[in-house]
Amino acid sequence: MSAQNSIPEKNCSAYTCSFLSSLSAIQDADWNRLLVDNSPFLKHEFLHALERNGCLGERFGWYPHHLVVRDENKRVIAASPLYVKTNSYGEFVFDWSWASAYEQVGLTYYPKFVASIPYTPVTGPRLLILPELSTQQKNKIATAMIDATIREAQRLDMSSMHWLFNLDEECKFYKQSNLVLRLGCQYHWHNRNYGCFDDFLQDLVSRKRKKIRRERRFVQDQRIRIQRLHGSELDDDLWRQIHGFYVSTFHRKHSLPTLSLGFFRELGTRMGSQVLLVLAFHDEKLIACAINFLDDDTLYGRFWGCLKPFHGLHFETCYYQGIEYAIEHQLSSFEPGAQGEYKISRGFLPTRTWSAHWISDSRLRAAIGDFCQREERFMQQECKELMTSSPYRIN
Repeated sequence: MSAQNSIPEKNCSAYTCSFLSSLSAIQDADWNRLLVDNSPFLKHEFLHALERNGCLGERFGWYPHHLVVRDENKRVIAASPLYVKTNSYGEFVFDWSWASAYEQVGLTYYPKFVASIPYTPVTGPRLLILPELSTQQKNKIATAMIDATIREAQRLDMSSMHWLFNLDEECKFYKQSNLVLRLGCQYHWHNRNYGCFDDFLQDLVSRKRKKIRRERRFVQDQRIRIQRLHGSELDDDLWRQIHGFYVSTFHRKHSLPTLSLGFFRELGTRMGSQVLLVLAFHDEKLIACAINFLDDDTLYGRFWGCLKPFHGLHFETCYYQGIEYAIEHQLSSFEPGAQGEYKISRGFLPTRTWSAHWISDSRLRAAIGDFCQREERFMQQECKELMTSSPYRIN
């Protein structure tokens, strides 16, 4: 499946909307000018690297179909990372039951449309609008973008359109467009102006503090050396080893590794300062690695792999080293990835996430809307109960 390149959209308010089958059709400066938070995942370099290095397409079910909005002077003033999807892999907002419901009434759920970052469950803007525009202009453009995207989904005979991991402030536009909102939950760590890792530990109840110290001591007792490097500091041999760890983790879980060695190498070259590797060595041999990304305020844990299991090593490389790095560099938060209630006892508290959904079939739209309302009540209660497991002395 291949989306057409630059399809003009009629009736897109006072703006011209088009859909691009590749980010090669737009200059990186024009795209990146829309970003306000230096998000690594929304940068042209990151998204284009996925396209250029075989991480999308038929094998994985992701086809770029990005929305770009221009004003009367042909200046890019807004955009949205859009993909045609032929499966639900790599989205982290699980809708397999919705696909099953479509099948049960004789309809086809795929292909569908998503506004998301492939394989990346990180909240961020999905309606990228030039920051210097007025609030009134932004509101008008946001509504026009949603309308244009739904019309494009209808034109392509899509079953549905999904905006995933949206900012809270964007949800008002989805509500105004009568979309179905869905609540999810992740676990995030927040920096309470800590000066060092011990300051963080002192914020925890005694038994949790002792548990973390014990887990860190396990790693030291096994004579494991930890080193943190940025992507620009790695040579080809290290990238090859790290990619091997990444692939092995997916194979052990009988899952599909989607990111190629070329993708990681390109990010190391073009976005090296925003890629953080936590490397673990035993007898000077690389045995494990955690792959992280960062923006100006937040560290994002993404992937982990190891040569063989060592007691406590996963917690050290994936969580404690990240917390320590965030404190040292005065980052406000650390998002270690999707799922995992066990993260709570290590300082990561329940955090709500939102997605928005347009469903083409009116019968299923009503059923899915009812499901999401009931699910939201359950999720709100679950988040409230999970907070009672907080390891902090004072929440």
